[in-house]
Amino acid sequence: MVKQERRAHTAGPGRAALVGALLLGLFFLLPLLLLPGEEREEAEPTPEPLPTATLPVLEPPAVEPNTGWDAAQTLRLLKTDGTVEELTMGEYLWGVVAAEMPASFQLEALKAQTVAGRTYCLYQRSGGGDKHPGADVCGDYTCCQAYLTREQAAAGWGDNAPLYADKVTQAVEGTDGLVCLYEGKPIDAVFFSSTAMSTNDAAAVWGTQVPYLTAVASPEGEEVPGWRTEVVFSPEEFFAKFRLSDPKAEFGTDPAGWIGDMVTDDTGMVESLTIGGRQLTGGQARSVFGLRSARFTVTATKEEVRFLVTGYGHGVGMSQYGANALAGEGKSFVDILEWYYTGAKVGRAA
Repeated sequence: MVKQERRAHTAGPGRAALVGALLLGLFFLLPLLLLPGEEREEAEPTPEPLPTATLPVLEPPAVEPNTGWDAAQTLRLLKTDGTVEELTMGEYLWGVVAAEMPASFQLEALKAQTVAGRTYCLYQRSGGGDKHPGADVCGDYTCCQAYLTREQAAAGWGDNAPLYADKVTQAVEGTDGLVCLYEGKPIDAVFFSSTAMSTNDAAAVWGTQVPYLTAVASPEGEEVPGWRTEVVFSPEEFFAKFRLSDPKAEFGTDPAGWIGDMVTDDTGMVESLTIGGRQLTGGQARSVFGLRSARFTVTATKEEVRFLVTGYGHGVGMSQYGANALAGEGKSFVDILEWYYTGAKVGRAA
């Protein structure tokens, strides 16, 4: 349009009518060219691009494996048949992880289990316990840590044996020489299967306060196999079981009065109760009646005594199913261990 305006000013008189007609046409067409939508589109300036920088992702400092440490360490394992076998730390830990945690779990959970197993072994060997003269640890899970040979593990894994064996190997090699330390020393890295809402203080279960074994939240729940269980006794069975542990207990004729004064914490763990007039802890009741944990409720009638139980294990230290849930949320084995063992740090073994 600017070029035509300039031409109109320089045109001869014979073209004045033509130029006037063109200007008149533009006068009527211009409003049509500036429709509201188009006017708005051209009127708005092109927005500047938003900044592309992102906030930094805060991650725990990397803890590199101490390659070759496990292979250089040997220990004596008291096997379930009574014999003692000497083997490397790496081979021992492979058998512990294969026995103690489902190999289908997340790799970071398996790594956490490996570090806990290594730490527990060093704690026992350094004088934290002296349960087995002539051996450092045993293969009995009720005493130390369970242990399977590669052949035993493969038999239990079936068709998944190659995959699972490789995962366990990755867990061991990926944490070579790493342990949980409190004030520079290996901790008593106890663990258990599952809990409800929270782990337990060592003091509440065993009567001894341990700074790194305090209650913390744990995320597992209904997805855990056998997370809720029931144990039912006849009144006669219940009476007989308890009298074996405490012959002086006194029971009336009505079972509804046999159990009382139950005290629980906020997560449902039984701190204390009375049975037959005798006071005991939830852990003691768990042992007497073969319950999976001390998180239970109990009702007694003339027909039955029924326990409703949640979780499995003593509840102190690292929850294995909780570790798997945290790994599923993207937590590393370092995150998991330093969460469950309060104040402990993952570092290299001496």
